[in-house]
Amino acid sequence: MHKPVLLDEVVTHAKEIEPRWILDGTFGRGGHTRALLEACPQARVIALDQDTEAVTHAQQTFGPEIGSGRLSARHFNFHAIARLTDRPSEGFDVILLDLGVSSPQLDQAERGFSFYHDGPLDMRMDPTADLTAAEIVNNWSEVELNDLFAAYGEVRRPQRVVRAIVNDRKEKPYTSTRELSGLIERVEGWRKKGHHPATQYFLALRMAVNEELSGLEACLPDLMRALRPGGRLIIITFHSLEDRIIKYAFKGATELGQPLYKKVITPSREEERDNPRARSAKLRIFQRGP
Repeated sequence: MHKPVLLDEVVTHAKEIEPRWILDGTFGRGGHTRALLEACPQARVIALDQDTEAVTHAQQTFGPEIGSGRLSARHFNFHAIARLTDRPSEGFDVILLDLGVSSPQLDQAERGFSFYHDGPLDMRMDPTADLTAAEIVNNWSEVELNDLFAAYGEVRRPQRVVRAIVNDRKEKPYTSTRELSGLIERVEGWRKKGHHPATQYFLALRMAVNEELSGLEACLPDLMRALRPGGRLIIITFHSLEDRIIKYAFKGATELGQPLYKKVITPSREEERDNPRARSAKLRIFQRGP
């Protein structure tokens, strides 16, 4: 199994408080959950994921843990944590979020997340959701697309790409990742070696499709309230906008608790060398007050 980013740091900070109830809000392929179950033999884990494939994977590969009652897995978006009915009455000891797209999602062309694999212009983490990347690209106005790529993708000047999208879609709507990435390549060109010109555009679309920033910002207070006194909310991010939202939410929640550390936790040089995905990872921890 692929080792998740910042796994040692997550396990260490969870194990310190001897948790009995853990919520893994972004189960993925279960790397963090597996390690937490092994390191905390007294703990039970409720695992959530909005991707139905992740839940199926849990049922197929965590049979003994599910059978013993140590793990339950369900199709659920952590954004709706306030509506999670079967959480412990005393609150969770640990809540973990590993934000962003998972490696299996990127590797499956049919999910439409990657510009390296040709697939439908989809990008839904929850396959049952309505909004797709194709819907945005083909129907949002020129102003809305410019605002999206500038705000979420942090593209300095998206106007030429957006103008080309709006012009071309009049003849034929965009349906595949290759069509869109090819247009961005032609208009933008390769300005930085090893950095695909479509990277930030695809990131912005993915975040909009899945309401990643707005959903995260809205649910953070609910996540903090779902902790028991002394419990810890552990969040891994890969995007500066997400990290900024979490940083200020943690600092501003003085009535609920405080950040465990003033500074963000980042991967070691060894981990960055062994796993390039770890280079942009940041870990923040909030501890609920007594």
